[in-house]
Amino acid sequence: MRVLIIEDDEATAAYIHKGLLEGGHSADTATQGDHGLTMASNDNYHALIVDRMLPVLDGLTLISKLREAGNQTPVLILSALGDVDDRVEGLKAGGDDYLTKPFAFSELLARLEALARRFSAEAQETVLTAGDLVMDLLGREVKRGATVIDLQPREFRLLEYLMRHSNQVVTRTMLLENVWDYNFDPQTNVIDVHISRLRGKIDKHFDTPMLNTVRGAGYILRATKA
Repeated sequence: MRVLIIEDDEATAAYIHKGLLEGGHSADTATQGDHGLTMASNDNYHALIVDRMLPVLDGLTLISKLREAGNQTPVLILSALGDVDDRVEGLKAGGDDYLTKPFAFSELLARLEALARRFSAEAQETVLTAGDLVMDLLGREVKRGATVIDLQPREFRLLEYLMRHSNQVVTRTMLLENVWDYNFDPQTNVIDVHISRLRGKIDKHFDTPMLNTVRGAGYILRATKA
């Protein structure tokens, strides 16, 4: 599941981001309402987490603008305002669920997953395909042909990113920024280790290798013919 967190409180945003990554999901973060609106409008997410009180553009206005533009991505509103009238206002603005602060991450995740399932029939991307490699983002299952491939959470996120950029060169910096945290040393071999493990799972027992190293540039997932 790919989630956009629009939250100006850095501690809260980091807490949610860390929990999603540890759960095998991917997440982006915006700290201002206008930035969040741009990101949500220009990219595909399975769900949005939107704080009500945001700088520049408040959360409810952000949601209203998305809905006016025809964007139906599920939205979980996050707010310290928990009165009935506040919740009703949030839902009327276009929110799909409402969670008050403080909250338990387990509940937040359960609500996100429920929203993603509910909207899986919508025009949201829930299955990625690269040649004969298929990834079910909601069922968290990967197959190459008829073979089910068992992946660890980090391997799943790595493959998801590579599949979203299949037949394109992906640099180490791109992987560090989008699959790992920004704080990793660019010289670390963590990427090489995970690429090697992933290659062993998706290529080792198949005739045509898909995951290739581009010397001096990065990596490329070449989509083979199904």
